[in-house]
Amino acid sequence: MNTGALRHLISTNDLTDDELVSLVERGAEFSSASLRSGGHLSGLVAGILFLKTSTRTRTSFSAAALRLGAQIVSFGPGDLQTNTGETLEDTAAVLSGMLDLLVVRTSGDPADLRALASQQRMAVVNAMTADEHPTQAVADLVTLLRRFGRIEGLRICYVGEGNNTAAALALTLSRFKGVHLELRTPPGYGLDPAVLRAAEANAARSGATLAEFHTMDGAADGFDAIYTTRWQTTGTSKPDPEWRTVFAPFQVTAALWDRSPEAVFLHDLPAHRGEDVTAEVLDGPHSVAFDQAENKMYAAMAVLEWCAGRR
Repeated sequence: MNTGALRHLISTNDLTDDELVSLVERGAEFSSASLRSGGHLSGLVAGILFLKTSTRTRTSFSAAALRLGAQIVSFGPGDLQTNTGETLEDTAAVLSGMLDLLVVRTSGDPADLRALASQQRMAVVNAMTADEHPTQAVADLVTLLRRFGRIEGLRICYVGEGNNTAAALALTLSRFKGVHLELRTPPGYGLDPAVLRAAEANAARSGATLAEFHTMDGAADGFDAIYTTRWQTTGTSKPDPEWRTVFAPFQVTAALWDRSPEAVFLHDLPAHRGEDVTAEVLDGPHSVAFDQAENKMYAAMAVLEWCAGRR
């Protein structure tokens, strides 16, 4: 049904460096009042399939599709007959005859999205899997670009679990020259080693630097941005009943700004004040977390346009 050169976005690894930069720049462009609506996706139909809860990502993609002139069909976790045993490949074959794009959130295996992307008539977008949250990273980079006018050379400190948001952040920021990304993750809750190796390889190629520590001791200073996520990642649980004790030293407090007084604060939300971050930080003058949430819509607009082959 789609006459353009459709593209899937399952992982940030699906993007070349130039494509990543183009998406981020386009997302920033969409934040302009003159570009927040239009007919870029006119005549297309986007499916929105969310198997897990979502406020920001689901709304951002739905609003993005509608603002760009597409129609949407929404599915909940109990709506498709994959629940009765139909294969993902058969589901994809059916949906691709009716939809031009399919945005999917699942806390499961990214191989499920690869199965949905096994056809070439419908673009598939990863709106979060257990291992990576690629469109969150695009929104994060849009936020940084809008705030600083650049991404190259920025110093970013990520504090918290090495979850799917952290993975996408590491895999993307490591592509930009001069970026320094420091991850402070609780012991036993760091980045997946394969993700860390891939990010380190990106950094070696691009001229970025990347370091992961499992303590808050000896944190560097002069950061441009400090980022955290909720301790209990959406759709997951932790087997260790004492995990909160392990995470407690990694709460983001105002003390982190003593050595980085100009840093902005990012959070992919939802936030739990008093756990992952104090209210003083989240609601304070350094926080751009709610601007970051709005930028998810602009990032979604860029992703949908790119995946539909309309740019």
